[in-house]
Amino acid sequence: MQISEKQLAQVNDRIKALLDADSFYGKKLREAGISEVRSTEDFLKLPFSEKNDLREAYPLGLMTAPEDQIVRIHSSSGTTGTPVIIPYTQKDVDDWATMFARCYEVAGITKKDRIHITPGYGLWTAGIGFQLGCEKLGAMAIPMGPGNTDKQLEMMQSLGSTVLCSTSSYALLLTEEIEKRGIKDKIKLKKGVIGSERWSDKMRARIAEGLGIELYDIYGLTEIYGPGIGINCEHNTGMHIWDDFIYLEIIDPKTGEPVPDGEFGEIVITTLVKEGAPLIRYRTHDLSRIIPGTCPCGRHYPRIDVIQGRTDDMMKIKGVNVFPKQIEEVLAQFSEISSEYQIRISHLDGKDTMRIYVETNGHVDFNDLSRRIAEKVKSRIGFTPIVKVVEIGVLPRSMKKTARVIDERYD
Repeated sequence: MQISEKQLAQVNDRIKALLDADSFYGKKLREAGISEVRSTEDFLKLPFSEKNDLREAYPLGLMTAPEDQIVRIHSSSGTTGTPVIIPYTQKDVDDWATMFARCYEVAGITKKDRIHITPGYGLWTAGIGFQLGCEKLGAMAIPMGPGNTDKQLEMMQSLGSTVLCSTSSYALLLTEEIEKRGIKDKIKLKKGVIGSERWSDKMRARIAEGLGIELYDIYGLTEIYGPGIGINCEHNTGMHIWDDFIYLEIIDPKTGEPVPDGEFGEIVITTLVKEGAPLIRYRTHDLSRIIPGTCPCGRHYPRIDVIQGRTDDMMKIKGVNVFPKQIEEVLAQFSEISSEYQIRISHLDGKDTMRIYVETNGHVDFNDLSRRIAEKVKSRIGFTPIVKVVEIGVLPRSMKKTARVIDERYD
């Protein structure tokens, strides 16, 4: 996916703003002797930006527009390290609302819908992003925020919520609670807009069937506005990315070189019109691919595949590189188990140990199931894990994101 002439002009406009503000990226450009780009080749010579760059700019070193134009700040949801503070101008907020409303429209959501918003509000971009788009669309926002499942279900029934916005983890928790309470016939949900964490096909099917709704993947990250920069359409052939606001590349995470469309790699994003904190060639560490060709829906926006994981998801165990998605793909072959799992890695008696916890009902032989799963995992990753089978509901459920990999070697 080559950068267009219009996008190059927009990048040059942001380069000028970054140089004028003398931001961390403006300094990088000066060191590289770059003041403009005229071609794809020039663009690919632009230095990458990384999360560490953004942390070092704390608190307001990313601010590129004059302070009297900054109307809001948000911060990344990460729990480790110095937080990243992202300033927004009014235009940034308006552009974000436009993108998010477009996401809702692509999902077939209209101003007649009642949108039940469960992600968190505050410094995190989630809840307020879902609400921005809802208000721009003209639909009814029900700004619940996370937690208090009793209240969530009460309001869902009383107000007739038709769209659920949440993390996949909380959507699963709500699915199980609705089934447990026998109130599915009182719930009027038709669609779910799900974001902020990767989720397996098995989990998607569990939520879709449990709630009887259509599900849509929404993409975004705090550094780049927030959720709402892309969503899949009714054909479910990848997420459309709003390339009038951002330019997206896929690179080889090791070499930094672009990979051909269709090949998996790391997502790199350039904001084309962002004022408060524009970012150029920002390495997201999310893994996906650009899907070649045109979507059956006819929209011209480029598409990326669902997020496969992150470059920093990789676990090194017994000298083997393992990704959670590999384990998920093995577990998906077993119809006897739920979509929930947990991986715990520990170091005992001088060696690494991987334990995989899975859930099943009480009608199977736990020992036999454990052995069969362990054999399948070994054939995929090269060593035998310890598989612990537990009853459905034993593994933790989350109202936000679920921690599925716990590395105890460094505790």
